[in-house]
Amino acid sequence: MIKAIFFDIDGTLLSAGGHVLPSTKKAIRAAQERGILVGVATGRDPAKVGRLLKCLPLDMYVTYNGQLVYTNEDLVYSRTFEREALEQIVSYADQNSRSVNFGLREQVIGSRLMKLGQSVIGQRLVRFLPRSLPVGFMKGALQKIHFLRSDLHYRRMGILDQPVYQCMMFSPVAGDRRLAAALPGCDLLRSNTFSVDIVPKGGSKLAGIQHVLTEKGIDTKEVMAFGDHLNDIDMLKGVGIGVAMGNGQQQAKAAADYVTGSNNSDGIAQALRHYRII
Repeated sequence: MIKAIFFDIDGTLLSAGGHVLPSTKKAIRAAQERGILVGVATGRDPAKVGRLLKCLPLDMYVTYNGQLVYTNEDLVYSRTFEREALEQIVSYADQNSRSVNFGLREQVIGSRLMKLGQSVIGQRLVRFLPRSLPVGFMKGALQKIHFLRSDLHYRRMGILDQPVYQCMMFSPVAGDRRLAAALPGCDLLRSNTFSVDIVPKGGSKLAGIQHVLTEKGIDTKEVMAFGDHLNDIDMLKGVGIGVAMGNGQQQAKAAADYVTGSNNSDGIAQALRHYRII
């Protein structure tokens, strides 16, 4: 029996227009009325989650790809970068002219370029860009826009003296192997073609979910998870029922137990009906 459900946000809970579909709201309320706990498992920061999903009465929050986990009552789990790992990230960004955002408990600071990319508007734009578009061209073009330029060197911003849960770096997929070699104390989690989430080694959505389950006394076999991208694969494979959205990446679909409709076509409600959750 399913006792808890976790949803990715972008491409899953949110439609391409950045909204939660009425069918999704209704389905989640129906699941909660049956005593099922509902939460998110996302690479987003807590503040952004609160703004994007203020219309949903959620029970659990796995944010920053599992590095900061909490319920409406308690902090469940918190893990930040070791100083050495953060030094390596900042050095790599400086040496390679990479734009980076740094995820803190209450806010995300850093590059204006990355903040645009992490916004709902930015996410919509990315979905319309050709997958073959060179990332180097995109980065160069965007950084010529004056208001996107960073005014401060990352080190002078005091980044190294703050607890950072996750970094988001503008980086092409082709550079992942080089980046991973430069950051041995980190894992790379990708949710789009143009940027990569960097977390402490061993961090993931599934690991974050497991902390909540321990707190609630729920087995992973009693959990359903929804996702659409590469950073969702571990949780889709690791829970009792993994559901991939119809708009999702092929690798995510291959890892899932069921492929539902798209985030624009009532996919969440469809899957919950399929498994008789509602």
